[in-house]
Amino acid sequence: MSQIKVAVVPVTPFQQNCTILVCEATGKAAVVDPGGDVPLIRRAIEQTDASVEKILLTHGHADHAGGAADLRDALGVPIEGPHLGDKFLLDNLETAAKMFGFPCRDVAPDRWLDEGDQVSFGAIRLDVRHCPGHTPGSVVFINQPMQFCLVGDVLFQNSIGRADLPGGDYATLMRSIEQKLLTLDDGMTFISGHGPMSTIGAEKKNNPFLQK
Repeated sequence: MSQIKVAVVPVTPFQQNCTILVCEATGKAAVVDPGGDVPLIRRAIEQTDASVEKILLTHGHADHAGGAADLRDALGVPIEGPHLGDKFLLDNLETAAKMFGFPCRDVAPDRWLDEGDQVSFGAIRLDVRHCPGHTPGSVVFINQPMQFCLVGDVLFQNSIGRADLPGGDYATLMRSIEQKLLTLDDGMTFISGHGPMSTIGAEKKNNPFLQK
């Protein structure tokens, strides 16, 4: 079974976890959520000595997608994700950036993703689940054999994503978490869009937003 090497690069004033995933068997990589600080991301890629095959987006907020167009231009690779529900966000990244004070470019993915799709790089396959609520088009990427996933801003250690931003909905977010994430194995490790890693089991036990 191919293994994944992971490098997390906090970017933008929001300290968003841009994640570089490297297939150890092939040296091929994917960059997840390059929100900004593209020179920093490119230096981190060079340090992995990997060859990037694609860019993956979990959702359309500026701190996750604002640097995707620049990175695609620099590397000549396609962008996959998020779900089409976030097109309105990706079409307005430059406008959003003016509010947040860091540069962004509008971006159109080469492939929109939906529930049940797969994305791949090297010998690695990630299953896609559509998890709306934080944004309409949020997706998560799951590798069952390695018990590893990336959940964007849907779920955090001891917290959940915001649902009060344009297109967000609290009831939808909770339904996504309960049906798409809490059904994963307790040992499943996840990387969130911000903050530390956790496991599904730890969140079931400790996350105050998930206690019945």
